[in-house]
Amino acid sequence: MYKKVFHTILSLFILASSAVGQTVKKTNTGLMGHRYLTFNTVIRVNQIEVSRTRNVGEDERALHTPAKVEAFRRAVAEGFPGGKMTWAFSWLALNDTTANYREIRKLVVSYLKKYGDEITFIPGAYFANAYNTTEQVNKDIHNALNLITKMVGNGYRPKSIVAGFLSSENQQYLAEKEHIHVCQGNIWSQFSIDNQDGDGSVSYPFYPSKEHFCKPAQNSADFIDCVNLDGWSVDFLAARRAGFADGFNSRLSVGPIETIGKYGPEIGLKQMMHATAIHFDQGFELNKFAWVTNCWELSLPYDAEYLRMWLSQIKKRWPDTKMITQGEFGLIWRKHYKNNHFNYVFIENGSGIGGSDADKEIRWFMNKDFRLALLRTVGDPESEKVIDFTNYTLPAKEPAEMTRKWSLLGEINQKQTRAQDKPIPLDSLSKDARALIFHHYPNLDNK
Repeated sequence: MYKKVFHTILSLFILASSAVGQTVKKTNTGLMGHRYLTFNTVIRVNQIEVSRTRNVGEDERALHTPAKVEAFRRAVAEGFPGGKMTWAFSWLALNDTTANYREIRKLVVSYLKKYGDEITFIPGAYFANAYNTTEQVNKDIHNALNLITKMVGNGYRPKSIVAGFLSSENQQYLAEKEHIHVCQGNIWSQFSIDNQDGDGSVSYPFYPSKEHFCKPAQNSADFIDCVNLDGWSVDFLAARRAGFADGFNSRLSVGPIETIGKYGPEIGLKQMMHATAIHFDQGFELNKFAWVTNCWELSLPYDAEYLRMWLSQIKKRWPDTKMITQGEFGLIWRKHYKNNHFNYVFIENGSGIGGSDADKEIRWFMNKDFRLALLRTVGDPESEKVIDFTNYTLPAKEPAEMTRKWSLLGEINQKQTRAQDKPIPLDSLSKDARALIFHHYPNLDNK
């Protein structure tokens, strides 16, 4: 009975999505009906350049060489012929005067001309707001963009920036003052790992609220015209954990650290393809377009051959995939969606690798008003419970101070770090929460 109801819901959703796609197709931007892949790399001098003059972590000069850049770009060209990528330079990498960095900058400029790649800036090496005021971040962005224009020539300006996390105030500045309308501004589900937390957002593109970068804008007064993108596509089942809970890495994804680095190339690449397929298979059917994004830092100690292998497997399995720059993808989304009238649905059955539990199925529903995650044991529909409900219609506020804590935690959060986060049946949510959910998905109210 459950399966029949579920598949009916699924069919209705697909038909509704199809109708929306057909309506918009008259002014089609090219978003619907396509699979998109965006691939970024970060070139820095220090592991975490928290400001122009202060570093945290290891000096990485020896890990950034022209030879490594050439091998990296060759792997992309061979793995995905015709594909474009985005190169993000840190402040120090833009200003370092040593021979290696001068040559690296020349090489990357040549790739922009040869392949159509994007060259941009990453403020603070991912965690700018944890260590800098919003005013300083704006200054860094402004000055760095001018350096990039000078470096490339011909008045070049990137279509996006890479930031890891970036506050709503900084994204508003980026759009209104720098006229850049795409920002990799959130790392979906990150919590208790690395140097900043930021759980609570939507995993696909959205326009952020002026209240909080994890919250979709609710109306025109709240709207920031900057497409907020996730940093890299993660395994939804692994990502429901906090940090390294249960002995697993919550960042298990399409990236090499948690996959190839942990399990070796064979199993690691298998998991990377599993995380890719979440979007390019069923995700594509549900949402009528699909997007996978990856950030593979140049300093990582993994052979570029593994990058070539992942890309070539994608090209072979989904030959229609478009590999474009981050800025190009964000602007395609922006042209299609003039506001936050998106409705994303994702379904995953675990791979059995790491925290991607083979016996679990997770369903995510994400729209302007809320995000909802339902988790169940495969074959046991009665076990399904809510593990996340984040109500975006409620007021939100970003930290006023420099801190790692930038998450937007809702009524119940997937990380289960608070007493209130214990998974509960859908009908145990608050009355207001259920009313909001059933307004969007009336068929979930099948009691």
